[in-house]
Amino acid sequence: MTHVSGSLSLLRERYGERYRWLLLLSVMVGTMASIMSSTIVNVAIPDMSHYFTLGQERAQWVTSGFMVATTVSMLTTPWLLSRYGYRATYVGAMLLLLAGGVGGGLARDFGLVLAARVAEGLAAGVVQPIPAVIILYAFQPHEQGRASGIFGMGVVLAPALGPSIGGLLVDWFGWRSIFFMVVPLCLASLWLAYKFVPASAPGGVEPNRQGEALDWRGLLLGTVGTLCLLNGLVSLHGGSMAEATTLLATAVVCVAAFIAWQRRLIQCGRKPLMDLRLFQYRQFAMGSVVAFIYGTALFGSTYLLPVYMQLGLELSASHVGTLMLPAGFVLAVTIALVGRLADRQPTHFLVSIGLGLLALSFGLMVFVSLGSSLWMLVAFAILGRIGLGFILPSLNLGAMRPLDKSLISQGSSAIGFLRMLGGAAGVSLCGIVLEWRLTAHGVSLATGGSTPARITAFGETFLMLTLLCLIALVAAWQLRAPKPE
Repeated sequence: MTHVSGSLSLLRERYGERYRWLLLLSVMVGTMASIMSSTIVNVAIPDMSHYFTLGQERAQWVTSGFMVATTVSMLTTPWLLSRYGYRATYVGAMLLLLAGGVGGGLARDFGLVLAARVAEGLAAGVVQPIPAVIILYAFQPHEQGRASGIFGMGVVLAPALGPSIGGLLVDWFGWRSIFFMVVPLCLASLWLAYKFVPASAPGGVEPNRQGEALDWRGLLLGTVGTLCLLNGLVSLHGGSMAEATTLLATAVVCVAAFIAWQRRLIQCGRKPLMDLRLFQYRQFAMGSVVAFIYGTALFGSTYLLPVYMQLGLELSASHVGTLMLPAGFVLAVTIALVGRLADRQPTHFLVSIGLGLLALSFGLMVFVSLGSSLWMLVAFAILGRIGLGFILPSLNLGAMRPLDKSLISQGSSAIGFLRMLGGAAGVSLCGIVLEWRLTAHGVSLATGGSTPARITAFGETFLMLTLLCLIALVAAWQLRAPKPE
């Protein structure tokens, strides 16, 4: 039997038992690059605003543009993998991420910076569902938790270290250096891809280049619905009620049309963008609910916590970065340890522990005041990150293990899409609730100096995140495997 260069069988034969770990390492480097590009730019927004003389709202487009592009492009990953295979899809995404990094760093116009961020977001969305597909195909069930833990440990170090390194780069070399930071990771991932990533599609089959065309109608409905939802939430936060109502109503119509169109494609025997048969599996449906709420709480708190520390507790930006560092390292260690537990302990148990700890860390923020010790903040942040460490390696496995093999890439894409959609909505939701509570207490963030009333408003917003985690806890308990009849 002759082996095609880059075929799965040839690579397994060449590298033996360790091959699956080398493959996981290869996609881990690219995923780290994509996650770092999403988090690190936040530290450069003030300098970028000054350079291009932007208002705060326009400057935030570099973050929101990235998130929307990432969310929507996740839906295309299953089609790209079946049409072009692992290697071509992964290499294409890495080249796009590299182009976005170099283009953003060299840009002299804000429009080009925004285009570069959208390109980076599209690449990140394609790459991020791939590791879960590889773990479920390449590893035995008793190894999948450990693989998820090791992968997760590497990936979370990127957002943990990124802002701290990014802050130093901005101080030393200016905001452009932030874009160039992904270049070495992209180059390393491209080298690893040509060495270890197979050309085959999921399941070891050859990619079908003559297969069905991408579901462009579904992608258009998904994109318009996502944009209307996120902009509608932003309008609730700082626009007119009429505009917000129109956008949110359009989002509902687009979602209904998207679901109807996906069902019609399945009935006609064609490949939909999101296979709705996924949600017939109870564990996947409940896992999707948890992923959406978890994304809302995670991204919302990632936005809220630095704002609270700076505008509520009057800490400097460098203080905030330093306080968050220990929590990042604890998260990396927790993920590695819990990954091993995920091979032996029920998923619903681990995810429920994580959500409980996350809810507790948000609830305890109510007891922080202007005179509180900084160590209290560090301890609460670490508690929340331990909670995340229990959720991250367990949730995808628990939701996707029951799926038919043919639905795994669709499952990874769908659950990633819902998590990112929840995350994008979470940032706006925290802003809306914070503004509502500030108004209720008769204070604002515009006035100088913090007050007990401002601290109380932040505390009540953290309580909203606590409530969300407790709702997710109910869904998480449904992740348990059904008892055999």
